[in-house]
Amino acid sequence: MKQIIEFIPIALFVGVYFATDDVFLATIVLMAGVCVQVGYEYVTTKQVSKQTQVIFWAAIVLGGATIFFRNEQFLFWKPTVVNWLFCLVLVVTHFFSRENLLKRILSTQLTLPDHVWVTLSFGWAVAFFIQGTLNLIVAYNFSLDFWVTYKLAGGLGLTLVYIVITMTYLVQGGYLNEEDTPGDSTVPVPDKAPSNELTNKAHNTNNPNSGTE
Repeated sequence: MKQIIEFIPIALFVGVYFATDDVFLATIVLMAGVCVQVGYEYVTTKQVSKQTQVIFWAAIVLGGATIFFRNEQFLFWKPTVVNWLFCLVLVVTHFFSRENLLKRILSTQLTLPDHVWVTLSFGWAVAFFIQGTLNLIVAYNFSLDFWVTYKLAGGLGLTLVYIVITMTYLVQGGYLNEEDTPGDSTVPVPDKAPSNELTNKAHNTNNPNSGTE
């Protein structure tokens, strides 16, 4: 659900741009969308994640610069700045933090060995770097219309590809196939009470003698 909410501002940006052919109006809608995203996350979770904060400030600062200077070049850099920041955070926290960042975020959903968390962290760091670089390549080598389309379809498509690669790695490594093997639960059986042997006691019964004649 959270991932869907994150794509709503981008979808609104794309929709408004193609409906009005006005990148500056679309930028205003994008900025309003991320504000709503932050508000929704705070209302539903009582906090705003670091990831959402990065997206929010990148949209506000670079979107504001785009509108103020009437230059979409600032907006071109927003996806790249966000992705490269995520890449940098994953790499830096690996070397300077006691706990792996992905493990801290996803440990309630996945139980993985530490070396797997490290592999995933560097894998996603590379993915974020590639995605940020591709954004600049598209922005400066293709038309604005193509970049706007790529901003939605390309970003979502690449994210899905990374998720598929991650799941394939975990499945092939056997990290998602471990079955819980609960210990033998032996129900204690009460000891059988020893049978009481019936002992026939011989009672000597003295019959009374009859009278002597």
